[in-house]
Amino acid sequence: MLATHDLTIRFGGHVAVDRVTCAFQPGTLTAIVGPNGAGKTTYFNLISGQLKASGGTVTLDGRDLSRLPPSQRTRAGLGRAFQLTNLFPSLTVRENVRLAVQATREGDHRRGLNLWSVWSDHRSLTARADEILEAVAMGDREDETVANLPHGDQRKLEVALLMALEPRVFMFDEPTAGMNHAEAPVILDLIRRLKEDRSKTILLVEHKMDVVRELADRIIVLHNGALVADGEPREVIASPIVQEAYLGLAPQDASGRDDAPPHPGLPPRGGRRNTP
Repeated sequence: MLATHDLTIRFGGHVAVDRVTCAFQPGTLTAIVGPNGAGKTTYFNLISGQLKASGGTVTLDGRDLSRLPPSQRTRAGLGRAFQLTNLFPSLTVRENVRLAVQATREGDHRRGLNLWSVWSDHRSLTARADEILEAVAMGDREDETVANLPHGDQRKLEVALLMALEPRVFMFDEPTAGMNHAEAPVILDLIRRLKEDRSKTILLVEHKMDVVRELADRIIVLHNGALVADGEPREVIASPIVQEAYLGLAPQDASGRDDAPPHPGLPPRGGRRNTP
């Protein structure tokens, strides 16, 4: 189980993530939604270690990861995909995936032994890389230089790298960002297939509510850095707090006017959540 407790980060006087406490179970896909600037990607960065928290903890199966750098959190089981692709552009598709496989596998390739054992080990790594490329429908592009790939294929390749790391937690930050209508379904289908493995935990930051409705088992909503809603997709999407905070719909008072005060569960702009 992945969990955050009172996770917080401040930039000067601005609180970007405000004491977020949440637990994520294996076998579930949790969508993290909220308006622009709500703190979704910052929350991801705190979990994966790209940012150092001002307070609070990140734990995986009770192990405190809060002081670990990103590389050690990856080895502990956290796999992160970014809004912008994070690949080796001058290497081939196969070489990118093979390096990811190599990073997680013990073998002679790590110990510099005789050439035959190292070559045999690399054959095994390459075979695993090829399996993963077939799984993401990129087996026919294995020898292509990554810099020459269209954006959609680069996003698929990033999912392949995540699969190669064999994480226990998959973290996708807007995985279909910048993709056209033909490219996006391929990524979503890959996430569906990952979701079938009930031992994995999946976190998804996504703005497209049709994607969220289809994929999510649970939705949490961040607003001004605070956690303001958490529950099953239908209930959360229909709640007044989400209608205002995420969908931008002003609540109506009893007279039908749309200038009613903000929902009591919403934190004011630049401030902490009001307690109902």
